[in-house]
Amino acid sequence: MPTASGDVARRAAAAAYLGMWQDMAAAGRTSDWKSPLLAHHATGDALSTISRGLYADHLNGLVSKGAPKDDPKVTSAVPAAAPTTVTVSDCGDSTGWLKYRKGGSSPVGDKGGRRAITAEVQRQADGTWKVARFAVEGLGSC
Repeated sequence: MPTASGDVARRAAAAAYLGMWQDMAAAGRTSDWKSPLLAHHATGDALSTISRGLYADHLNGLVSKGAPKDDPKVTSAVPAAAPTTVTVSDCGDSTGWLKYRKGGSSPVGDKGGRRAITAEVQRQADGTWKVARFAVEGLGSC
């Protein structure tokens, strides 16, 4: 059975995961790959992946509108009593979070959908939780 500190860590990791997607959606409105928001809930490979994606959107004249819908589930936490690494699984829905040409009113690219997502969330030295890496599978993967 998880301890109280284990439960707190699991909740904090899930909140960091949700925060990462919210921060990415906010920065995506202008394709701001340098947004200081991005580092609030992401670090390492996750932060680099998000920044590179937003930079590519910026170069291609794309912005994002809306936000993803996520319902993360903690699938593992180690060590169990006082976790420092938590794995989160999700079936994220991007149908309400699409890309547009800057100033455009019609979405470009795929029309969104449900995708399996797995993320590793780590406790940082300052006690905060941040997503260190994540993998997003193709449309219809969940």
